[in-house]
Amino acid sequence: MSVVSQVILNADDELRYPTTGELKAIEDFLKTGEQRTRIAATLSENEKKIVDQASRELWRRRPDFIAPGGNAYGQKQRALCIRDYGWYLRLVTYGVLAGDQTPIEAIGIVGVREMYNALEVPVPGMAEAIRCLKESSLNLLSDEDAAEAQPYFDYIIQAMS
Repeated sequence: MSVVSQVILNADDELRYPTTGELKAIEDFLKTGEQRTRIAATLSENEKKIVDQASRELWRRRPDFIAPGGNAYGQKQRALCIRDYGWYLRLVTYGVLAGDQTPIEAIGIVGVREMYNALEVPVPGMAEAIRCLKESSLNLLSDEDAAEAQPYFDYIIQAMS
């Protein structure tokens, strides 16, 4: 949920107008809109490149994942992993656009550990995959944009750690 939505909902719940501090938070949020949009556009336009690079790096770091008996062994399993990487990258763009981690939490983090445990997917391996995704993504961004996007990747990594 964006700062704007949250301010409106909070004020409405309390039957009041937004406070000066809340209006300042909206103003600050709007000032960063161009940057947040630029980051989201870069990530989405380069999804395939980012996911391919991150996957190659993960398989290099953890060849046991794609070896016989590994969770990403075989074309079908590997394709499912790559699909998940794209999904997590999309979650990061939602967070960046909202300027908040709430969409990541609401859409993608709740229950993720339980799901991967039920599927017998090693959660630490997923955290490592997100680290690779983060590195591939941040390499495409300016230092300033990378600093803005990094916490959203870190939030997912922390949730899986």
